Amino acid sequence: MLSITPDFDGQTVITTFEMTPGTCADVLEALSDAYDKVIRHQPGFIGGAIHVNDAQTRICTYSRWNERRDFQAMLRTPEMRERNRAIAAMCARFEPVMYEVTSTY
Repeated sequence: MLSITPDFDGQTVITTFEMTPGTCADVLEALSDAYDKVIRHQPGFIGGAIHVNDAQTRICTYSRWNERRDFQAMLRTPEMRERNRAIAAMCARFEPVMYEVTSTY
């Protein structure tokens, strides 16, 4: 269970993916496989979630890491570089952004 609090010292990453409804299932499958087989096993990974909008044109992933460099190291692994190229090829847009929690309600 992820607990979202403003006193979290680690790194929060929210990534958005834009695609057509016809490719949503493929992108979702690729992301789920990446989280299951690679991402969740990386040093510093705390937890994550995958969200899909009703129109199946956007997917958002939310992940938490002990440190920014843990997330960056995961991105640099040969397997994730290959997986991210394949995922990006299915998307119109793919954007990871690092955030800090400022408040919760």
